[in-house]
Amino acid sequence: MRAVMVNEPGGPEALEVVDVPVPQPGPGEVLLRVASAGVNRADILQRQGHYDPPAGATRVLGLECAGEVVAVGEGVGEQEIGSQVCALLTGGGYAEYVAVPIGQIAPVPEGVDLVTAGGLMETFATVWSNVFMIGRLQPGETLLVHGGSSGIGTTAIQVAKAFGARVVTTVGSPQKAEFCRELGADLAIDYRQEDFVEVMREAGVRADVILDIIGAKYLARNIAALATSGRLVVIGLQGGVKGELNLGALLAKRAAVTATSLRARPAGEKTTIVQQMTGQVWPLIADGAVRPIVHATMPLEQVARAHEVMEESSHRGKLILTLNGQA
Repeated sequence: MRAVMVNEPGGPEALEVVDVPVPQPGPGEVLLRVASAGVNRADILQRQGHYDPPAGATRVLGLECAGEVVAVGEGVGEQEIGSQVCALLTGGGYAEYVAVPIGQIAPVPEGVDLVTAGGLMETFATVWSNVFMIGRLQPGETLLVHGGSSGIGTTAIQVAKAFGARVVTTVGSPQKAEFCRELGADLAIDYRQEDFVEVMREAGVRADVILDIIGAKYLARNIAALATSGRLVVIGLQGGVKGELNLGALLAKRAAVTATSLRARPAGEKTTIVQQMTGQVWPLIADGAVRPIVHATMPLEQVARAHEVMEESSHRGKLILTLNGQA
């Protein structure tokens, strides 16, 4: 089968489409014939050599996909064969076939096509597990999400609004700010022109939960933007890994800082996340309250271009690779 791997870390040119054996489903796993795979910031980090797969995981890139179940492992019923599902992966999505634990698959939401479904699981699981399970966002509270026009951002804005929260976001252009307001953001701040802490202060807004993809660069300012008993959840390090934390400011607000990643969590935790997320969010997708935002789809052979677009930060929503005849 065709799959994307990296032999030597580097730029997008380091991505190679190679022939590798088709994986076989182990106990409790299903084998998917992949129709589409979402591109995520973590894939770029892996390509650059900064985010290795967990021990024993495939080196094929890709943390989410959608496709058809074509085989099952021991302990999985034959009735699963033929199902169209989306999957949360530890790796392997950039390939024509992938094996995945059955607890990490979910039915494609009603009204969503199989290509679009390839960009759902990593994104929605990240938002659900961090904003709602860890951040404990409640109706009437305020969420600040950085990078509002990204796949994570567009998802967080819509889901938080659907659950009755106020949403503040940062973006890199006036056009992206308008786009996020159209998705439901109450306040969209162009970080190239304005300081989000000052804008929020002038608007009388403090964040109960912050979903942060930046890391060190925003650490002090995120603390300043938090409300009393606020929760800062760091899921990315685009702005560096080392920052100075004023513990006095943290204590004064009785606030909490958590740093998490989804990929390395045990299968049981991922199963719990998938079950909660699909139970709570899939109905919102089915009735149109939340809609997946896709910037572009590209065939697997254009994987390098997909990474270039993500690194340029010119996209709005998800970038999706198509396989096995999908377009």
